[in-house]
Amino acid sequence: MEARADIKYARISPRKVKIVLDLIRNKPVDVAAAIVHHTPKAACEYLSKLLKSAVANAENNFNMDPSNLYVAECYVCPGPILKRIRPRAQGRAYRIEKRTSHITLVLKEKE
Repeated sequence: MEARADIKYARISPRKVKIVLDLIRNKPVDVAAAIVHHTPKAACEYLSKLLKSAVANAENNFNMDPSNLYVAECYVCPGPILKRIRPRAQGRAYRIEKRTSHITLVLKEKE
């Protein structure tokens, strides 16, 4: 039995999210929440909401005990890239790529 939560099209680079996901993988939910709360990264704002959502899904949809949950899987996939143009000197233009992410978090119960 597993509970999952997803964020689609989050406006943050997957590379930035992966750093924090590596910190919380295979940790109990309360420890993972503390790590996310005290890590000074932009991705933590998205991940704290995602973690709360996954715990609520586990509790309400699957009748799991929140104290026995741990982060079984967590991964990020790149979403579509918003391409923007930055004017440069002598009429040139540089491309700015605003990357998006699809973040998935899977919780399981300890046996």
